[in-house]
Amino acid sequence: MDKPKSVDAYFASLEPARRAPLQKLRETIAAAAPRAEEGITYGMPGFLIHGRGLVGYMAFDRHYSLFPLSPAVIDAHREELGDFVTGKGTISFEYGRRLPVTLVKKVVKTRLAEVAGKP
Repeated sequence: MDKPKSVDAYFASLEPARRAPLQKLRETIAAAAPRAEEGITYGMPGFLIHGRGLVGYMAFDRHYSLFPLSPAVIDAHREELGDFVTGKGTISFEYGRRLPVTLVKKVVKTRLAEVAGKP
């Protein structure tokens, strides 16, 4: 898939089975970071604060992922995240399984605090 031009264009390109769980993730992020703006960050849909990438997310064939754009944020929640951590900067969720909303909100809020502390 080419880099999306907009978040809406990205969602329009997804099949419904991928779109619905990713929409839930999108809504969860938005609830945790109500002042963040949606946009494209690092070539993927995500949320930005003052034009700077806060988090990104994407759908893949077998899972969908949240990218906190910070290994430190993943490390801060590594024990709680357990098997959801599938890479240095990737938190992956399986289609068909309930999204751990509370955990996603914690990760986003930790990332918000991290970004607020940086110039």
